[in-house]
Amino acid sequence: MSASGKDGWDTMFAPQVNGFQKAILNNIDSVRALINPKSVAIMLEPIQGEAGVIPADTKFLKELRTLCDEQNLLLIVDEVQTGCGRTGTLFAYEQYGVEPDIMTLGKGLGGGVPISALLAKQSCSCFEYGDQGGTFCGTPLVTAVGVAVIRSLIADGFLEKSRLVSTQLANGLVAVSKEFNLGEVRGKGALLALELGSDAGPSIVTAAREKGLLLNAPRPNCLRFMPALNTTPDEVEEGLGLLRQILKELKS
Repeated sequence: MSASGKDGWDTMFAPQVNGFQKAILNNIDSVRALINPKSVAIMLEPIQGEAGVIPADTKFLKELRTLCDEQNLLLIVDEVQTGCGRTGTLFAYEQYGVEPDIMTLGKGLGGGVPISALLAKQSCSCFEYGDQGGTFCGTPLVTAVGVAVIRSLIADGFLEKSRLVSTQLANGLVAVSKEFNLGEVRGKGALLALELGSDAGPSIVTAAREKGLLLNAPRPNCLRFMPALNTTPDEVEEGLGLLRQILKELKS
């Protein structure tokens, strides 16, 4: 919460952790301007989820990796939302040609069971095996779930099928955007956003929920789509049909 740049989140669940200065995504000069002798790391999401599904540019992420190497800083990627197959590859950073020093995971790693994980290279890990303990850390149940999820993700053909369905959804959203004169469709894999051109997001989310379609509006002016990775083509078509129906009703 302290690291997030979303309004209000940096005051939730006190006490906050100080020292998170905010740079501008895809602006390497804004990052350089914040580096000082006390800087230890650069942390970002490969695709900003709560900001409205805003992808980092490949050039920018590569510049960050170079900058971290030059300044002896750690590069940390938050893949709680983008990891575990969500963007079409096991981890989103793989699509950028860079490798982080530390990565955080959650959400999709548990397939609905609460779990999180922190992965670090040996060169910067401060833990010995078993150090990071706690009442709810690494229980047999959640560990077994995480293993099962990863095995499913790396099974032959799973991510390939997911990418095909994600492309179907993206193309469908582009068609919906043209039909209703909306904005851009952006994102990667099964993490997509549709710009609305207005603040109708919350009302669309409510109307969709009443029809059995779960959507999310991280910002009032856009919708976020994060279907299950085993969603079928028929389910995508059904969801797009419901979205069209909702937009027609709200427009009338």
